[in-house]
Order: sequence, then C-alpha cells, then structure tokens
Amino acid sequence: MKKNERISIISKILSDHPNEVFSYNYFTDLLGAGKSSVCEDVAVVRNAFEISGTGRVETYSGATGGVVYHPEVLKSEEVAILEEIAKLLLEPSRKIQGGFVYYSDILSHPRYSKNIGRIIASKYGGKGIEYVVTTETKGIPAALETASYLNVPMGLIRRSNRVTEGATTSVNYISGSSNKIKTMYLSRRIDLMGKKVLIIDDFMKGGGTARGMSNLMEEVGASVMGICVIFVTKSPMEKLVDNFTSLIIMDDDDIAGAGLRVSLCSK
Repeated sequence: MKKNERISIISKILSDHPNEVFSYNYFTDLLGAGKSSVCEDVAVVRNAFEISGTGRVETYSGATGGVVYHPEVLKSEEVAILEEIAKLLLEPSRKIQGGFVYYSDILSHPRYSKNIGRIIASKYGGKGIEYVVTTETKGIPAALETASYLNVPMGLIRRSNRVTEGATTSVNYISGSSNKIKTMYLSRRIDLMGKKVLIIDDFMKGGGTARGMSNLMEEVGASVMGICVIFVTKSPMEKLVDNFTSLIIMDDDDIAGAGLRVSLCSK
C-alpha cells in the first residue's frame, strides 16, 4: 500500500473515531506496514490536523504505543456555524406566541446537530468527561453528537416516569419559564456514581431545568464538570444556575418593537 493511501486511511479512521485510542499494532496489521512507516504516517496526519485547526493527534509511547484524535473547532469556524443557525432563528415565521422561537427542526437536522456537537465537545474535551446527560427531547441530537465526539455514553433524563426505565431516581424542580413545580427522572440502570458529567440543555429561560439536572446529578453521586446551553434568552438576566456556557443568546424586545435579536455568546 502506498504512503498517501495509508495516510488517507489513518486520517479517516481517526476522524471517524474521535477520542478513541488506536494502537500502532492495529495500524500495522491493517495497513500491512512496519511500525516505523506507520509512525511517519501518523506524524504527517498530526501535522495536517494541526495546520487545518481541526484537532490534535496525540501519540503514546510504550511497548505497543497508541494514537488518539481530539477534535477541535477554530473560533472562526464556530462563529460561522452559529451565525448560520442564528440567521435561521431570525426567520419571522419561527416566532411563537409567548416570546418563544421554533427551533426543533434546526436541532434535529444532522448538519446542525453534528456541528453543535463538535463545538461543545471541543469546549469540554480536556475536562475528562465520562458521561453526557440531557433531558428529552429537543436536545437529544446535539447531546448524542457531543457524546460521540467525546467518545462517552449519553444518559437521558425523562420528564415522566416510565415502566420501561425500571427503578428511577427523581427530583422536583421549578421551571424557570412557567414557575411550576415539575419532576424529572433518571433510570438507576444508568450508573453515574463518581462519574464526571457534562449537562446539555437545548434552551434556557430561567434556568430551572438546568438546575434540576444539576440537583439530580448530585443525587446520583455524579460530578458536574459543566453545563452547556445551546439557546438562552437574555431575559431574565438572573438565572437559577450561575456557571454555564451558552452558544446563542435570544433577545426578544417586544416593547421596543424590535422583534427577535440573536447574538453569539460564550459565558
């Protein structure tokens, strides 16, 4: 097999399996090449990823050695992706009574959910995340993509208690948008005891859902390493959670008649 062919295959495998360690023996067996040749090929791939800004390739020494790819997103690419989504949000037909915006089709579109997942994963890639959790249902695609890029499982928090989930752990929380007491449930078959967890919320107004998820993680013995919110409203300014990262801010100023305004954020 020619060198350029080996490099293409290595690049494809690493990019398709982010944050997964591959031994040098795996590549030597797959490509039918010696370890020295594979090491040279990996060096070329690592340099290409670094130059393009699409990620980092780490290598591990030892008897067998290993290679792992950590995806990254350039700030310029992140801004371009989020600006494209922001333009979609500004379409007049998306405005819903009550100051809300219809965005389900955006988060369920593979292109946008995949890119959002890449962005979130790049922000939390160095925090040792072991589990991604979210509530049903709109945030599931982005959370699943994030988990895929981090190479960790995703846990789903339910808004209703289902027999198919088996025994569950539940917490009550106050919805920041409706100011009503609600309950969320997590199956006890999802073992998060001692795990480092990333919480993903698709939308935040008052922050009640995010706070509820944080409380639930504390209840099951998990450590919350971060909270990432895809869309957050500017009002109310005071949220029920303090430490979170948001991607897009929605500002609906009906009094001024300005309509929906969208800006990018990294809090």
